[in-house]
Amino acid sequence: MSMVVVGAGLAGGTAVAELREQGYDGRVILYGTEPHLPYERPPLSKGVLLGNDTVESVFLHDRRWYDEHDVELRLGAAVTGIDVAAHRVHAAGGAEGYDRLLLATGASPRRFPLAESAGVPVAYLRTIEDSERLKAALARGGRVAIVGAGWIGLEVAAAARSLGCAVTVHGRSELPLVGVLGREVAQLFADLHRAHGVELRLGADVRAEDLRDADLVVVGIGAEPRIGLAEQAGLAVDDGVLVDATLRTSDEDVFAVGDIASHQHPRLGRRVRVEHWDTAREQAKVAARNMLGGSEAYSRMPYFFTDQYDLGMEYVGSVGPEGYDRVDIEGDTDVAAGGAFRAYWVAAGTVVAAMHANDWDASDEIRESVGRPASVGAAIEAGLDGRQ
Repeated sequence: MSMVVVGAGLAGGTAVAELREQGYDGRVILYGTEPHLPYERPPLSKGVLLGNDTVESVFLHDRRWYDEHDVELRLGAAVTGIDVAAHRVHAAGGAEGYDRLLLATGASPRRFPLAESAGVPVAYLRTIEDSERLKAALARGGRVAIVGAGWIGLEVAAAARSLGCAVTVHGRSELPLVGVLGREVAQLFADLHRAHGVELRLGADVRAEDLRDADLVVVGIGAEPRIGLAEQAGLAVDDGVLVDATLRTSDEDVFAVGDIASHQHPRLGRRVRVEHWDTAREQAKVAARNMLGGSEAYSRMPYFFTDQYDLGMEYVGSVGPEGYDRVDIEGDTDVAAGGAFRAYWVAAGTVVAAMHANDWDASDEIRESVGRPASVGAAIEAGLDGRQ
């Protein structure tokens, strides 16, 4: 048998390792468009950008590991087409047959032409090279304009301020991260960045003239799943590659994971597509086992984390399109002064998502709380109705 994995990021690298961990001894072929061995991306906007971590620390394994585990690496080699009927993938170096195929092609930063036409250097952040260029630019100081008040935008803002840059963040929403966290907790992130000297310009479209005074513009307005190969192959797609609970696509011998996977989540009862490190890694393990004949449903709840200044947080769960009834907050929300708290998003009496900030003893507790009845005992109800 032959197992082919297209996409040599965290998901692809994890999948080939799991195939070998499960005892599979047939051919394993891993294609990747970048020249690098599989690596983790979160440090690129955190420790690597700040200079606290080395680039070498982001790689899953060294080259010797792939040689010792007989993984055929096709790096810097874009797959140009998939023939699902013939069970073959086509690349510049020739075609390869497969018995099972895993698509882990990831996402690309969403471009912003207005910034690119403003006459100011523009940076995006996705690859090792992007991170190294941005790190060098931030080290020069100056004025940095960030377009996008999501995770990437805020993490870059924190790094830029830590390196002494003057930072302005532009966002369309009324608060940073409001679409993910809701008003109550999003306000705390706004307060955190303002306390560190970041100027937030929110609730309006950015204009070219807003950017021309900057020395550097960083664009972080989301990413687009790379589904072109899946579309060409005739697989079902809709804001991602449609997969069932077991991560199988509309073709029984093709699986998809990570940023591209629009997954029918068995616990949430709806489709979710999650662009985060934990999902890429954990879905890859399940998909690899199912490629070997398993039928395991991927039921892990969405998880993400961030580090900004001295704030570290973890979030588990998913509020969903119906929104939530309230947020229960326990602890000290003055995170700019070192406060620590836990937050629980509640809908119909049940915790649908939970997070902690600076409370690392709470990691297991918040995960276990999701899906359980809310306990408001000592909680502080954070105010306004949160339905969106």
